[in-house]
Parts: sequence; structure tokens; C-alpha cells
Amino acid sequence: MTKLALILHVMAGTAALFAGVVAVSSRKGGRPHRVAGTVFFVSMFGMAVFADYLAVAIPEQIPNLFIGTLTIYLVATGWLTVRRKERSVGVSEKIALVVALCLCLPFAVLSLQLATGLEPSFKSATPLDGPVRIAIYSFTFIVTLAAIGDARLVRAGGVTGARRIGRHLWRMCLGLAFAAGSAFTNGLPRLLPKTVHVPLILLFIPQLSALVLMVFWMIRVRFTRWDKDLAPI
Repeated sequence: MTKLALILHVMAGTAALFAGVVAVSSRKGGRPHRVAGTVFFVSMFGMAVFADYLAVAIPEQIPNLFIGTLTIYLVATGWLTVRRKERSVGVSEKIALVVALCLCLPFAVLSLQLATGLEPSFKSATPLDGPVRIAIYSFTFIVTLAAIGDARLVRAGGVTGARRIGRHLWRMCLGLAFAAGSAFTNGLPRLLPKTVHVPLILLFIPQLSALVLMVFWMIRVRFTRWDKDLAPI
């Protein structure tokens, strides 16, 4: 079961990467964008579910359980944002807020322990230092920001216009960055022969590219007439 879950995890992640590239490259609101976005959501959901299973099935992988659940939360809320009518909130958004608040606790505890030098409560086969520690701090910041956004959404009864599209964009683009990071900075080095050395910065390029695209689209949505480039739905 573990081997099967790993294979399905890799297959779903590969499909998510291709669908994500199509989604960010195609005209926003057009049929290719919408179809690719849905495929991306389904693939990312599957990839993260199998990642959660592997985190439980394999010893000392519990931190990956929180990261996988965060990934599910981000792509689910990002996809739901554009599926839901403007200025409306349902049970799903309230559940998402609860999930975000629940995720804040383990990430905050782990970040505090790492920052103060305490023994982490969650065992990890990968040392929690260097880039991994920075990633944990980043995840903590992301989930806190997401929880605040969900609370504001529920309180306001929904979002519209640029705020709605921006919410969709940053959550989906972060999901794409997670998929790229999992594939190129985590998976690829394990597949390469030990005699092959790839500079670390090259492995981070796909992930950084997704983040650059996120910043580009967030700026465009917030400060330009982005609606002129939207295809009619």
C-alpha cells in the first residue's frame, strides 16, 4: 500500500505540474484556463491526500502530514473562491476557517520550538534546520495569513472583484509552488545517481518561478485593469 500510494502521489503531482503550467499560461477565464485549473485542483488534492497517508504510514514523517493538509486547504479554498458566487459564504468557507485555525496550532508550536532551541514535538527523518527550518517558518506565516483571510471573508459575507481573484490566485499559485518544490527540491535529488551533482539553486528555480508568477499576477490584479484580459465566462 505504501509503494502504491507513493506511485499515485508522484503521478498526481506530475499531472498537477503540467495542469498548473497550462493554467497560468492560458487566458484567464477562458475554457483552457478553467479546465486546466480544475485538473490542477483534483491532481493537487490527490497528491496531498497520498502525501498525508505516507506521512502517517512512514515513521518520523508527521510534519509532512501538516504540510499535506495545508496544501489540500490552499487549493480547495482557492478553487472554491471562483466557484462560489460573489458576496456569498457557505458552510465550506466556515469549515475552511476551522481547518486553518487548527493548522495554525502545530505550525506555531513547531516554529516556536525551533526558534527557541527546544526539542521539537514532532519527530522528523529530515533534520529541521537550514532550508527546512525556513520552510517551516514560511508555512506558519502562510497558514496564519490564510486564517486571517478566512475570518475576514466569513465576517464580510464574501468577497468580490480584485479581492476575490487575488484570493484565488495566491492560494493556487502557492499550491503550484508546493508541487514544484516537492518534485524538484525533494523528489528529483533522490532519483539522480549519487555521482550527479546539481547546484541547489537550480533545483529551486521551478519553485521560485511559481512564486514570481504569483507576485506578478497579484500586482496586476490589484493595480491594473486586469478585467480587460479576462475571457467571458
